[in-house]
Amino acid sequence: MAGMFDTLIKAFRQPELKKKILYTLLILGLYELGGLVPVPGINGAAFTSLVQNWGQIGAMMDIISGGGLYHCTMFAMGVTPYINASIIIQLLTVVIPYLENLAKEGESGRKKMAKINRFTAIGLAFLQACLFCYSARSTMITTIPKWLSATLIIISFTAGTCFVVWLGERINDKGIGNGVSLIIFAGIVTRLPQMVQNVYMKSAEVSGKVPNLALGILLGIVVFLAITAIAIAIIVFCVYVQNAERRISVQYSKKTVGRKLYGGQSSYIPIKINQSGVMPVIFAMSILSLPSMIVTMFFQHSTNVVVNWFRNFNTSPWYYILYFLFVIGFTFFYSAIQFNPVEISNSIQKNGGFIPGIRAGKPTTDYIAKTSNRLSWADGLFLSTICLVPTLLSLFAGLENMWFAGTSVLILTGVANDLVTQIEGQLATRNLKGFLD
Repeated sequence: MAGMFDTLIKAFRQPELKKKILYTLLILGLYELGGLVPVPGINGAAFTSLVQNWGQIGAMMDIISGGGLYHCTMFAMGVTPYINASIIIQLLTVVIPYLENLAKEGESGRKKMAKINRFTAIGLAFLQACLFCYSARSTMITTIPKWLSATLIIISFTAGTCFVVWLGERINDKGIGNGVSLIIFAGIVTRLPQMVQNVYMKSAEVSGKVPNLALGILLGIVVFLAITAIAIAIIVFCVYVQNAERRISVQYSKKTVGRKLYGGQSSYIPIKINQSGVMPVIFAMSILSLPSMIVTMFFQHSTNVVVNWFRNFNTSPWYYILYFLFVIGFTFFYSAIQFNPVEISNSIQKNGGFIPGIRAGKPTTDYIAKTSNRLSWADGLFLSTICLVPTLLSLFAGLENMWFAGTSVLILTGVANDLVTQIEGQLATRNLKGFLD
C-alpha cells in the first residue's frame, strides 16, 4: 500500500502523468454522477426488491455496476455486457483462425479486435436489457402504455452500458489506461463506506443482545475488530499471491557475431501463480447462479418441486461443492487458453537458450506445461479459498454482503496492482527519455 502511494506521488511530479491522472479522476467522477440517474418507466423500489432475489449473480452484477443494479439507475448493467463480450471473443480467438490472425497483427489487429468487441458488447447489452425488461415487467409504471415503458427501459439500459464503455475508452486514450477495470474499481470503492457501516451495524446488533452494557460494548468492539482483521488478512494474502511468480531459469549460449561475443547470460521465465485473475470465479458463479436466476425471472409464482429446488440451490451444500470444483476446472481451462508452452519453448530455442537439465524441443515444452499445471492447482485453491471463506463466514455470522467478499477483493487488489505497474512503466519511460535528451 505504501508503495502504491509512493508511485502516485512520483507520478504527480511528472506534468504529463499528472494530467492523465486528473483526467482519469474527472471521467470517474462523471461515471459516479451518471450512476445517480434513474431509469424512466420503471418503479425503482419494486425493481430493487425483484433483483435482490437473483442470488449471487445479481450481487456480482451489482458489485460490478457500483450499486447501479440494486438502485435501478442508467448504469444498472455497468460493463457486464462488455466483460461478457471480451470473454466470448477471447474464447473464439482460439477456434476461429480469422480472430487468431487479428490477434497476431499488432496494433492494427488490436484495433480491429477492439471494434469487434465493442459491437459484440452493444449486441449483448441490448439482449440483456430485453431480458431485464421482461423479467421486471411487473415493476413497470402504469401511467404510460407498457410498450412505451419497455422501450424506455431497454434504450436506457443499453445506452447506459454504451456510455460506460465509452468512458472507459476515454481513460484508455487520454487517461492513465486500464479504463474498464478502473470503472469497476471505482464502483467497488464507493461502496466501501456502506459495507463498513453494515459491519458496524452487525457489531452493534451483537452488542445489543448482551444484558450487561459494558460487556456488550466490549463484545461489539471485539466482533468489529475481528471482522476487520480477517478482511485485512485476506487483502494482504491476495496481494501476496497476485504478485507471486514461479521463475524458470534459462541459460543462453554464447555466439560470435563478427568479432564480438554475445550471449552466455542467465535469465528466467516468470510465470504468475494467479495467471487467470478473477475470471474462473466469474465463470463458476455465472453458471451456478444461472438456474436460480432463470427461475426468478420466468417462474416467480411456480410451486413445482424442481423449481423450488433450483430456487433454493444457492443455499444448498451442493452449491458450494460444485462452486469449488468449477473454480478449479475453469482455472485450468482459462490457463490453457492463455498460456502456450509450445510458443515459449520455440522462442527459447530460437534465441539460443535452454533450461538447465532439460533437453530442447518437446522435453522443454512438457516441463513448462507441467510447471504451469502445478501453478494452476495453486491458483485454483487460492481463488476457491478467497471466495468461499468470506461467503461461509458471512453465512455463519449472519452478515450479508461482507465488504471483503472474495470477488470484490480480487478485483480491487488486481486492478490496484495493474495500475501501479502501469504507472511505474510510464515513469520509467519518461525518466529514460529525459536521460537521453
